[in-house]
Amino acid sequence: MDSTVWSQLPEELLDRILSFLPLNSFLILRSTCKHFKSLIFSPTFMSKHSSSSSSSSSPSSSFLLLSHPQLHQRYSYYDTIAHSWRNSSLSISPLLSCPPSTTLLCISNGLLCYSLPSSSSFVIYNFLASSSRVLSFPSHPFAFEFLTLVSTSVGYRVFLISSKSGSSKNVFVYDSRVHLWQQYEGFKALICDNYIQEGVFCDGFLYFITPEPFSVVSFEMETGKWDRSVTELPGRLMFIRLVSDGDGKLYLFGGIGTNGISRSLKLWELSGGGQNWVEVGSVPELMCKKFVCVCYHKYEYIYIFWHQGMICLCCYTWPEILYYKVSRSTWHWVPKCPSLPEKWSCGFRWFSFVPELCAYV
Repeated sequence: MDSTVWSQLPEELLDRILSFLPLNSFLILRSTCKHFKSLIFSPTFMSKHSSSSSSSSSPSSSFLLLSHPQLHQRYSYYDTIAHSWRNSSLSISPLLSCPPSTTLLCISNGLLCYSLPSSSSFVIYNFLASSSRVLSFPSHPFAFEFLTLVSTSVGYRVFLISSKSGSSKNVFVYDSRVHLWQQYEGFKALICDNYIQEGVFCDGFLYFITPEPFSVVSFEMETGKWDRSVTELPGRLMFIRLVSDGDGKLYLFGGIGTNGISRSLKLWELSGGGQNWVEVGSVPELMCKKFVCVCYHKYEYIYIFWHQGMICLCCYTWPEILYYKVSRSTWHWVPKCPSLPEKWSCGFRWFSFVPELCAYV
């Protein structure tokens, strides 16, 4: 650790060494000098850090973010590595100088997407790098639904469907590689009664579900073409949700029952080259009864997402998460946040948040 040796290292070699540091260590180190701090804005360093991080089996930081209208743009967060709630809350929006009407819509691979209705725009934000980009709405005025943020190693895309009354349901896709919105034809029969409906990204496609009789439709991100799956779904479904592990596997979660009442909750995986849905899990009876009870059989309140090997089942009216640990085939509850008042009810919104320096905006 002789300073005379380190000071003589070529800058490129020093950056290469620093790229192997765990994320937490680098965030501490960047406060020691201007050069280290500037690295978070260097595409070359971010590329090296991304390659080094990908060789690790798990991230150094991994959180479940909980938002609620009464939290006033602050977020409670659960550390899924330490399996505990953090004592402090996370405040992000003030760093962007956003107005009170700002809404966090979705998170993808370290990037956060906010809606700024007052300025008719979205903000894509990297919390760790403190970098952001403002995206103006495709048109004015503009109402939308099914907004989905897809972040990859080469950039990101924002997908949404125009929901303006009296107009066709056109699709708009923003591509960060060219900084442009592209317009495509929409698909009319998508479920739109879910408050927090997003597309599910898997192998270049976004997947959605349609109203009864349920079916799965896909949107190819590169071409803008829609297709309806011919794979037969399980029987007696009261509701269904889709989720992907981000690595090519597509899952289906749904309630089985009659007359609009779910008696059991099951999980299937698409296998056989996309030819059939295979059951991989079933929610234990007591957990099933609790989950169905807290959503009052209003299945539009239910949403689902993937987080670090966990399939997380959430309800808009309940401050807990029921999750399925894929590697162990077991079901668990994330405990309620101890700082939440008992009187709070509807409005709980969960997000998967895995901070990444290399998520470009």
